[in-house]
Amino acid sequence: MSTTNTPASSNDEKTTPTETTTGALEWHAPVLVRVDEHTTIPRLLKERVQRGATRPLILRKVGMGDTWRPVTAREFYDEVQSVAAGLIARGLQPGDRVAIMSRTRYEWTLLDFACWAAALIPVPIYETSSIDQVAHVLTDADVDLVVTETVSMAEIVRTAAEREGRVNTEVLSLDSEAIDTLIAEGATTPRDRVVARSEALTKDDISTIVYTSGTTGTPKGTVLSHENFTNLCLNAHAWMPEIAAGTTSRLLLFLPLAHVFARFLQVFQISGNGVMGHAPNIKNLLPDLASFRPSYLLVVPRVLEKIYNSADTKSRGPKRKVFRWAAKVAIAYSRALDTDEGPSASLKAQHALADKLVYQQIIRLVGGNADYIISGGAPLATWLAHFYRGIGIPVLEGYGLTETVGPVSVNTPRLSKIGTVGPALPPMSFKISDDGEILLKGPSVFQGYNNDPGATAACFTDDGWFRTGDLGSLDRDGYVSITGRAKDIIVTAGGKNVTPASLENPMRSHPLISQVLVVGDQRPFVAALITLDAEMLPDWLAAHSLPPMSVAEASSNVEVLASLEKAVASANEHVSRAESIRKIKVLSTDFTEANGLLTPSLKVKRAEATARLASVIDELYGGPVQH
Repeated sequence: MSTTNTPASSNDEKTTPTETTTGALEWHAPVLVRVDEHTTIPRLLKERVQRGATRPLILRKVGMGDTWRPVTAREFYDEVQSVAAGLIARGLQPGDRVAIMSRTRYEWTLLDFACWAAALIPVPIYETSSIDQVAHVLTDADVDLVVTETVSMAEIVRTAAEREGRVNTEVLSLDSEAIDTLIAEGATTPRDRVVARSEALTKDDISTIVYTSGTTGTPKGTVLSHENFTNLCLNAHAWMPEIAAGTTSRLLLFLPLAHVFARFLQVFQISGNGVMGHAPNIKNLLPDLASFRPSYLLVVPRVLEKIYNSADTKSRGPKRKVFRWAAKVAIAYSRALDTDEGPSASLKAQHALADKLVYQQIIRLVGGNADYIISGGAPLATWLAHFYRGIGIPVLEGYGLTETVGPVSVNTPRLSKIGTVGPALPPMSFKISDDGEILLKGPSVFQGYNNDPGATAACFTDDGWFRTGDLGSLDRDGYVSITGRAKDIIVTAGGKNVTPASLENPMRSHPLISQVLVVGDQRPFVAALITLDAEMLPDWLAAHSLPPMSVAEASSNVEVLASLEKAVASANEHVSRAESIRKIKVLSTDFTEANGLLTPSLKVKRAEATARLASVIDELYGGPVQH
């Protein structure tokens, strides 16, 4: 892996569950790679160049076609050095903050690594952020320079900066040749100044400040160190080398690089031996997947649900029967893989036929070369995980937070249990508190919240465990299962504790459902607000021989409501009667980033939605909460 990092001793690799004095289960993953003081992100890039300077590192899309131009490790490193020199020439000092506001594209990665090379701290801003959100990041992170993708984004930033009185915050735009400008400005800056800055960094230095999604209030700036990234990356390569350690590994990034999960995968891929590409336009994603041919995908469950639902609803007549038969075969085949007997001869024969008729078409949708799909951000329905494994692309579900640089547990090609988010990634430690909360320790846990010592102190126990706020369990093999967020628990008027995620997640697998908000706090029963997926609606209506209609019309259509009630009944099968949904209300508009009810990572802002829809909720119950 690295000449500066050493494998752990054999004693470190012994991992067994232990019980605390209160009976809580702990799990300590092995230390596979030890990092030294100077194992920083620039060091990982330098070592990648040393392993293969002329091998491709990044593939850049050429124009609007299907051609990808390779950028070698040496070429990328040299461009990083040139941009870093420009940043230094602008007078930016080690530790200064540079914000990046852009879609996921090559220049994002270039700027990220250039900032690190110059010992600066890159701060991501979602390209969909409002003036208020941008203003908060600029002020809280004390940003000195912002590089935006477009001129219009630059205007948003300038407006936010002026409002906050930040007259010294400079703004550049990729549309206005920001990269060429920086390279030109750094032309006379000696490269040894860049190298000196990179080599002066230590693993404890701040690498970035990433703002949380803000589901429960104002986003907090999560301060992450270089070790948070590098220790996890190197141990993850040793733990699951099948993903990115080989030269045939190919990752196409299309999730926002402003999100920590995509950001971690960017460093993970570059510290391996494969190649990476960027897909900034989601509307062109399928052609990009077909031409890039990724070996693994990074997705949120909603993407997998949409692929399945699209294939189902777009099938007509006999083809639909064939698809549903093939789906049942895939699920049965996957479930049989977990038995001692394995798939029967009859099931194998059906599976081979279904592969020719259906599975290969779906595999081609994601490029035809994917060995694995890595899914995170929310739980994936168990049957859907079995479906994808059954067609030949296992879904490796993982779990992580902004505060842990993304993944802290993940199913691997060798260690996998569907329905869990896998065992701990080395060298992380898990513990379940007496209240059922997941607690974490390890080198990927963040340094604290920027300018918020109170919030930082509140999220750690007295003995140093990080409180994730998530509820879950840990089995005897060390596999983690997530049940929901502690703050989201609903307590009904009858005193029943209800975890909304256990109802919401299975319901979102229905092709018509976009979002679900389970309510019922201090109410006599549980209810749900449902929004419809406008993209899927036309195909669903056609498949059910119904005339075209708007989302507003569909929200009160008898056939639509009957189908949604089936989804509710199916979700209710997994909970007790006291926890089951008794009533639903279908809304005529969706939860979106634009209306402030959805975060950029596609999570519902529960408190905001509940407050804004208070009158609708009251109507469900015949009036407000009775005190």
